[in-house]
Amino acid sequence: MRVLVTGGAGFIGSFVVERLAGAGHEVRILDVLDPQVHGRATPERPAGAELLPGDVRDRGACRRALAGIDAVVHAAAAVGVGQSLYRIEHYVDVNVRGTATLLECLVEQAPRPAKLVVLTSMTGYGEGLYRRLADGVPVRVDPRTLEQIRRHGWEPVCPETGGPLAPLPTPESAALRARNVYALTKRYQEELALNLGAVYGLPVVCLRLFNVYGPRQSLGNPYTGVLAIFLGRLLAGEPPVVYEDGRQTRDFVSVHDVADAVLAALGTPAADGEVVNIGSGVPRPIGEVAATLSRLVTGGRIAPRITGEFRHGDVRHCTAEASRAARLLDWAPRVGWEDGLAELVAWARGAGGADGFARADGELRARGLVAAGRPAPQAGPA
Repeated sequence: MRVLVTGGAGFIGSFVVERLAGAGHEVRILDVLDPQVHGRATPERPAGAELLPGDVRDRGACRRALAGIDAVVHAAAAVGVGQSLYRIEHYVDVNVRGTATLLECLVEQAPRPAKLVVLTSMTGYGEGLYRRLADGVPVRVDPRTLEQIRRHGWEPVCPETGGPLAPLPTPESAALRARNVYALTKRYQEELALNLGAVYGLPVVCLRLFNVYGPRQSLGNPYTGVLAIFLGRLLAGEPPVVYEDGRQTRDFVSVHDVADAVLAALGTPAADGEVVNIGSGVPRPIGEVAATLSRLVTGGRIAPRITGEFRHGDVRHCTAEASRAARLLDWAPRVGWEDGLAELVAWARGAGGADGFARADGELRARGLVAAGRPAPQAGPA
């Protein structure tokens, strides 16, 4: 096939491009080459891949990029929960208007591409699925507020009984309850693509990615994935900063596994019209992750700093229920956690990039988006 990858010079997109080229497909990249992501250097690309520098919001650029294309992978996006809360117009413009522009050009294309795969985000769920400890009943909760944390502690409580909850894997059927700007824009991407796909008879698959990690994730971009942010700090001789109490969990999935999922979605009609979780299904406490990286990079000499503060927009727990990916895409993670971390650390040692965390943290604090939690004592989830 001839495949267009928007954002194909970025972290996830570049691995998708390599996998496609390695499988014998012709690949075209449309990428704005944002300096926040790439610095000032022009990224390398696989031999044979065509790079069109351009903005997905530019109708002319989209039309040129779509010419003669058989399938599209839409990975272009402005990424970062925290930054989205104060660069609101930018995130909505890039993620929503950019997707709308691409879709309008795509449905006008003759002949029209035969498949669209959109990379979206688990952030749309907000808090994941929970169960009540008292009776095991599944429960959804809204994103936490600072007032709730100060009253009840870090862990969400049942909105009906006030009783304790334990996290469960979150299926695709769970309602999208997030309220931060980034999550809302990724949700709108899904809804635009799936609804227009149904209207025009265009097969669309939305891959709802959990926390993707791996080589090439910018160490100097303080709005990227948490593992890269921690590594950037450690390599600069600074402690990783962990909000809350460090017991909040995330579901990490290797970028290699994500690239596998994209190729699987392109290669089968089984998931057409569906949203599919792409995650490991394993919850990992952030404080423990930071300590593990410190051991790997510094021998444990630099301990993580646990702040006891709440960053607005952050969720406590959300882990993938990934049986739909196994059933429809014949997909499961193949990169083990220890192997994935070792690869990431080895790459990071030679990657360079200035630590930008302090600046980003300062931006959030200046806007009142980080605040002391001072929660009541509370046990963690069972």
